[in-house]
Order: sequence, then C-alpha cells, then structure tokens
Amino acid sequence: MPTSRDLLADLIAFDTTSRESNLALIDYVRAYLAGLGIDSELLFNAERSKANLYARIGPAGAGGVMLSGHSDVVPVDGQAWTLPAFALSERDGRLYGRGTADMKGFIACVLAAVPAFMERPLRLPLHIAISYDEEVGCLGVRSLVERLRASPERPAICLIGEPSEMRPVLGHKGKLAMRCEVHGAACHSAYAPQGVNAIEYAAKLIGRLGEIGERLAAPEHHDGRFDPPYSTVQTGLIQGGRALNIVPAECRFDFEMRALPADDPQQVAAELRDYAERELLPRMRAVSAASDIRFSELSSYPGLLTDAASEAARLLALIAEREDFTTVAFGTEGGLFDEAGVATVVCGPGSMEQGHKPDEFVSLDQLARCDAMLARLAGWMRVEP
Repeated sequence: MPTSRDLLADLIAFDTTSRESNLALIDYVRAYLAGLGIDSELLFNAERSKANLYARIGPAGAGGVMLSGHSDVVPVDGQAWTLPAFALSERDGRLYGRGTADMKGFIACVLAAVPAFMERPLRLPLHIAISYDEEVGCLGVRSLVERLRASPERPAICLIGEPSEMRPVLGHKGKLAMRCEVHGAACHSAYAPQGVNAIEYAAKLIGRLGEIGERLAAPEHHDGRFDPPYSTVQTGLIQGGRALNIVPAECRFDFEMRALPADDPQQVAAELRDYAERELLPRMRAVSAASDIRFSELSSYPGLLTDAASEAARLLALIAEREDFTTVAFGTEGGLFDEAGVATVVCGPGSMEQGHKPDEFVSLDQLARCDAMLARLAGWMRVEP
C-alpha cells in the first residue's frame, strides 16, 4: 500500500486553490477508498464544481471518531517560490509543496492509515471527512455539518488535522468578517460642507472599532490560554474617493474580529451599527437624505474550546501520547462540528509557520509522528482479538 509520503505527492499535484474546483482530488480520494471497498458520499456546492467527501468504516450506529481535513489551499500568486508549488520536492527531510502543511499532509496520513483500520473489525465507526473552501471562511463544510447534525449516526468525536506540530489542541478563536459601505454625497471640495464625506464618516466608524478593540484588550477580559489573550478587532481593507477636489460619496472598508470562544463577535457588529444609526446617520442625512451606511457579513465561524477533562481530550492525549494541551491563533472548522454535537479536537503534522508561505513544507518526521498517532487510534478502535 502507498505510504503517506506517496499519497502526499499525489495530493499536492492537484491545484485545489480555493478559487479552483477540488473535484479531481475528491475523485482521486473516492477511487482510492473504493479500491479498499469503502463507499463515499459527496455533498456538492450549488454549481456542482466542488464537493465534500464523507465516508465511514465499521459498525452501524452513532458514535465513533471522525478524521477531518480540508482539501483547498491558499493561492501561490505573487509568492517567491524556489520549488514547484504543485509538485512534491524533498530536501533534507522536508517535503515541499503548496498544502504540505496546510493540510494535505494530514489527509495523506489518514488515507495511508485506512488499511490499518480495516485489519480487524472495529468496535466503533471511523468517519472520514474532506471539505472544500475552508480557506475562504469555512464555507464548504457547512453542508456536511448539517448532514451530520441531522444524522442519527453522527460521530461522537472529531479530530481535525490542522498543522499543530502534533501538539494536542483544544481551542481557537472564532472569527467574524464584515464589510461596511458608507454612501454620502459628492460635491466640489471648495464647497465641502454641502457634501457628505464618506471617507470621513468611515474614519469615524473605524475609530469606534479601535475604541472597542481597546476595551476588549483590558486585563479583565483576558484568557491566558490564548495568544493574544483577548479578542481583537482590526480593519484590513479600505477604498474610497475619486479625486482630491471631489468630496467622496463612497467609501468601503472591511473589518474583522477574532473572538475568544466566550465572546460574541456579533455584539461588536451590533455596537457599530448602533453607533452608525444613532449618531452618524442623522448628521449625514441632515445634509443629504440619500446618505446611508450598510453592513454585510463576509464570513464567520465559531471558536472552539473543548474541556480538557472530556472524552475527546482524553482520547487525543492517549493517541498523541502527550497532555500538554494548547490553543492556536488560527481558526478551523472545529467550532462548526462542535456546535453540531461532535466534540472536536485538533492535532496534525506540520506548522502554520510554514502554511500560506512560499516553499511551504512538512517534515518527514512530522508525517511519521502523525502515522504513528493514527496507528494508535486504529488499535484503540479495534475489537480485541
């Protein structure tokens, strides 16, 4: 049977950048599982250009463990790669290519481990899930989450193999990304008071976001399990204006909140809306009745914080052979699975220090450690001889 390295070489060859289809990779995985006698279910997007894959091995009924990963990768455009991005290269014990760390390395280990799960009957079902469009806001997995939520045979535990250097992870922050569009009224800059300057009103909103961020950073809101230990707010993009001598009628900015699991990022959006409606819009409309401020959600996913005393955490400690539980700064699909009633933990090969960068890599040692973890999981799930 192919090793995790062999399978990773095949997986890297598929360009599954989020803007592209992932169906060629999904067909490859489906054929691989079919060759082992395992059926897969596909959940397509509306255009049928992408799909989640879901498969299960073992006895019928609820419970068991799901191994989950996303198939999409971030773009390589504009990055200074010195090695081929979509072909596996090996140097000094490292395997290079887009997605090696984030997170085709884990998917390769899962596929390589399937024969071990099939050596003897399982006492619990093993579920395998591969999603799409994780990198653009955990969008694709939602149909799979709803499929599991409605199923009487959903897994009890989910292990997501995001790169954690094989450290057991129990939590991460949630995220809310928003767009604000400010519509004012243009006029010649010599008569600026007769217009409504959309950029200046956008700046007032951004300033209020900064004040909210300062409040969230106060020591009483800290949770030392996270880095940074508080919820953060930041504005990442802004566009507006056409010429210096025209009062700008339009301005748009995008902002996000990275929220501790105990914080609700929608409260930040609600506070900003209230400030816009209560203080800014009356002043804008006193000059031009057509003025407006509109908010729209770009993406969101919940945070994750699994109890260290839970069955999921105990199982992860057992198979990872370490109990130094930690959290990560980046998000995963874990909060969505957790909300659907599937207790979720995170542990996978590689480091996000290499993810999203040119010459992304995972070490052979990390793959070997992941292979060993999944072998221990297979042993734990088998029926005793």
